[in-house]
Amino acid sequence: MNTPDPTPVVDLIEAFRRSKTMFAALTLGVFDHLHQNPATAPSVAAQLGTHPAATEQLLDGCAALGLLVKRQDQYANHALADAYLWSGSPYYLGGYIEYSDQALYPMWGNLATALKEGTHRWTQTFGLAGPLFNHFFRTPEAQRAFLLGMHGFGMLSSPRVVTAFDLSAYRTLADLGGATGHLTIAACERYPGLRGIVFDLPGPAAMAREQVALSSARDRIQVVEGDFFQDPLPPADLYAVGRILHDWSEDKIVPLLRKIFQALPSEGALLVAEKLLHDDGVGPVSASMQSLNMLICAEGRERTLGGYTRLLREAGFATVDGWRTGSPLDAILAVKA
Repeated sequence: MNTPDPTPVVDLIEAFRRSKTMFAALTLGVFDHLHQNPATAPSVAAQLGTHPAATEQLLDGCAALGLLVKRQDQYANHALADAYLWSGSPYYLGGYIEYSDQALYPMWGNLATALKEGTHRWTQTFGLAGPLFNHFFRTPEAQRAFLLGMHGFGMLSSPRVVTAFDLSAYRTLADLGGATGHLTIAACERYPGLRGIVFDLPGPAAMAREQVALSSARDRIQVVEGDFFQDPLPPADLYAVGRILHDWSEDKIVPLLRKIFQALPSEGALLVAEKLLHDDGVGPVSASMQSLNMLICAEGRERTLGGYTRLLREAGFATVDGWRTGSPLDAILAVKA
């Protein structure tokens, strides 16, 4: 009997080692240190205060992963590291990497218990009584780092999301829970007749003002502070929610969708940015893993287009269309009759 190739299983056994190698290198400041000038392992160790021989192992590991380039005894950032792991890049993902390392990685260690109980793991892992974000973002600096990491993801996905459908007929977009404003910025830069509103809590709203000020569409974008669960929604004929619905259970999603539906004029629409599962619920791998991540750290899950269609129609929307963008987030457009 021929046995299957064990490579997929072995790869999964070792997968966390690759993640932790990148996490450690970023936390120590390797990619910032090597951004401008190549350096040897002893000089990197001296700069970072790490053990020289161990630092060489880490740098060789990062080079094997394609994050660094090694020429003789000199290490330099690969273009990937300069784009996504150097803190000065507009596409920097470091805040989300640190969140993954400090919060998600420990909680994933309790996945088996989450599967038995069907609930998040922040209380078991950290002894926290309230929502995880209230504790992990206990300082403005922690919140800022996370939001900048999510902004990096937004820079990859939002330009694709706002071109998945022709939005040129709409006059005002209000992005609910819009964070740093990346989706609103991408939409207003793509559609010159569109005005935008970033609607979020005071902390994210302050960061959104910074990012909006850098946009060529800044004169058409307003930042408004508010809670989309509690406060009246700003008037708009197009609302958006990105990475919002997957956080919550249906008993919270449906009332929010109904609130949005009621606020829309006739022929208004809701643009949803989420990663779509395949119709049978299996894959893409990133969506399936993110669904388990929602079990670990929130109250929700990822869904199929059919799952979102059911919720949107229950809220009153007449037509629902989906589009796979090839980016970290897909797009759904629900239109009010």
